[in-house]
Amino acid sequence: MSPNQDLSAVLTGNQFVIPSNRQIGASNIPENLADQRCAYLCGNSLGPLSKRSQSLLQEELQVWGTRAVEGHFSHPHGREWMNIADTITPLFAELVGAQEKEVACMGTLTANLHLLMASFYKPTSNRFKILCEAKAFPSDQYAFASQASLHGYDPKDAIVEISPRAGEFTLREADILDVIAKEGPSIALVIFSGVQYYTGQLFPMQKITNAAKEQGCICGWDLAHAIGNVPMALHDWNVDFAVWCTYKYLNSGPGGIGGLYIHEKWENVKSPEYAGWWGHDPATRFAMPPAFAAIPGAQGYQQSNPSVLATVSLLGSLQIFKECGMMYPLRERSTRLTAELEKLLVQSRFFVPITEVTAQGSASNAHRSPGFTIITPQDPESRGAQLSLLFLPTESNVMRSVFDKLSETGVVGDKREPNVIRLTPAPLYNTLEECQRAASCLEAAFESLKP
Repeated sequence: MSPNQDLSAVLTGNQFVIPSNRQIGASNIPENLADQRCAYLCGNSLGPLSKRSQSLLQEELQVWGTRAVEGHFSHPHGREWMNIADTITPLFAELVGAQEKEVACMGTLTANLHLLMASFYKPTSNRFKILCEAKAFPSDQYAFASQASLHGYDPKDAIVEISPRAGEFTLREADILDVIAKEGPSIALVIFSGVQYYTGQLFPMQKITNAAKEQGCICGWDLAHAIGNVPMALHDWNVDFAVWCTYKYLNSGPGGIGGLYIHEKWENVKSPEYAGWWGHDPATRFAMPPAFAAIPGAQGYQQSNPSVLATVSLLGSLQIFKECGMMYPLRERSTRLTAELEKLLVQSRFFVPITEVTAQGSASNAHRSPGFTIITPQDPESRGAQLSLLFLPTESNVMRSVFDKLSETGVVGDKREPNVIRLTPAPLYNTLEECQRAASCLEAAFESLKP
């Protein structure tokens, strides 16, 4: 399949609602193109609305209006609300490479992270450290620090952050494995993001997990930028636990419901420490017994009943994933689309090879004239769909100026202050033409900066 073909269109028709140039406020667009779809390259931050989700939401609103509380047990479309999460678990399991009992559709990313850290982070006087990447997503950093504090440790002592080497932007696999080998006996928990949100680096999850297990460490993962982006095999990799959100590559909508994974080996070893009624055996849940009887596996960690509207919004998108063959065909197309965008960007007169930037030891003063480099790894096996563009000179306003110009021409990426723009050709809905448009508009934006 050629990368200029939309996979979802080939299989199921145009399945996503993409805003038009006019709707996003693009002001530098010919009038005859104003109502055409924008180049939405921001699925790493918020995926667009699927038409399937839109339809399912309307159905649920109708059921709510006509059946009210009875929708929990009697549903015209066979999605009884008391079992609504069951529509998601098999799809989650396939996406992350797990058994159905190892995953749960519940909560939100950081709430789930706290919940599982409470169960798996059990520091002792000799083994109390948390190993993570420096500049993890801030919410993760807050969670790590607060969990360390709750257990009586100073986060400065308990949290070990691995940084890229001087002048570099991504972590070397060898450096990660070396720290695990050296610090392993003092590390209670190794926890990284599957895909680093800022640089787009895909970490070698299986190798890191294996190294952690060899040192007797618990290994967990934040999959916010990995799920729906890259294939995974959490069960086979022996990952202890993982958490994720669903509003990025899974297109569930802003603030969408989250998910978690717990390896089956923990089923008879650990019990939920913060029980709630939705984690109770469904056979007796509505009998309201006084004693908690956990559902075996990850679903026993559920606490409150999931939002039906949030769940079916996710379901609509996941049905499209399923019809497209899930992650392996999508990953193949994603790899080609990202490579095409990279090729177009590298051809720009304003592109600066990363080797020239890192050779200076710092990006801040390496180039005085406006330009950009790509800090996402070049190796397709070390990245997902995202390319992170670092704008030079880094202490200038080049990034903001270029971002504004891209927005004016209907190219939607997202900016990370002070000097990075992330562009993400998501395989479910983006096209080669949109990659070409983004590269062309980027070139024009730089041209407009000339005095």
